[in-house]
Amino acid sequence: MPFVPRLAAFVLAGGLALSVAAPAAASPETLKRSVGNLLMFPFDVATAPIVAGTTVYRNLNDIDDSTAVRVFYPIPGYVWTTAVQIGAGVLRGVTGALELVPGLILLPFETDLGPLFDPSIDNEALVNLETPVIDIKFGVDYTTSPF
Repeated sequence: MPFVPRLAAFVLAGGLALSVAAPAAASPETLKRSVGNLLMFPFDVATAPIVAGTTVYRNLNDIDDSTAVRVFYPIPGYVWTTAVQIGAGVLRGVTGALELVPGLILLPFETDLGPLFDPSIDNEALVNLETPVIDIKFGVDYTTSPF
């Protein structure tokens, strides 16, 4: 038997053995975050131009820059911020995919995997609605620090 199927069978058998001895309480947080990231990342990508525009506008008003920066920054800044927003949205989808299998494995246990991509949780968003099943959060501002 090749190494990979043996490893997969070993991990599956170990997971099943541990799930039998698992406590009554279970934590779906990793799986919930993973599914939320997988479902919401296309909306992050779609709203990237809106978020980039509001970010550039807010920065022009909040930061005391020179006149030259205020004249020459908006167009390249908007393009750059839109690209960063799109890239971060795609990265959110990738991390959602990477957290899916650990979320399924950890479902019967009280433990959770820490988030692989914190900005999708910590930063402000255009839409942020927490529900018991899934957190509906998209239009995340990835370029502004939440702190």
